[in-house]
Amino acid sequence: MKKIAVFPGSFDPFTIGHEAIVKRALGLFDEIIVAVGANALKKNYYSLETRKKMINKVFMNEPRISVDHYEGLTVDYCRKKGASFLLRGIRTSSDFEFERAIAQVNRAMASDIESVFLLTIPEHTPITSTIVKDIIRSGGDASRFVPSSVNLRDYKGEEA
Repeated sequence: MKKIAVFPGSFDPFTIGHEAIVKRALGLFDEIIVAVGANALKKNYYSLETRKKMINKVFMNEPRISVDHYEGLTVDYCRKKGASFLLRGIRTSSDFEFERAIAQVNRAMASDIESVFLLTIPEHTPITSTIVKDIIRSGGDASRFVPSSVNLRDYKGEEA
């Protein structure tokens, strides 16, 4: 049976921390779906299509990684895609507490889907999409915090 994991998130924008988690997880799974959550209640900086385009560019040479989007419950999306695993990155103890609560609720709703947590490397601990977004909004250079294949200038004007 193929081990398929879903790595869900808003990825606004996709950071080097996200990239590192996905690359490390390739040793654990046969296929990883980076699933951009479409949440109408959340104000995003980049459009859904732009975020997907960025992530596709990062993994364009890795056939075991695909990029998709979804609405609704993540466990329902996992079932639709035949994924038995939810992949999440943990930076801090507060991330762990938040992710643990979500994982326990997901487990109650879908006991056949296992949450897998990977710790970020220490250098990536302070990097969040929120901070990177604030740098971009303020006209700063956030290039060191996004994957090297993503040139943020290419996405100027593609904000949501």
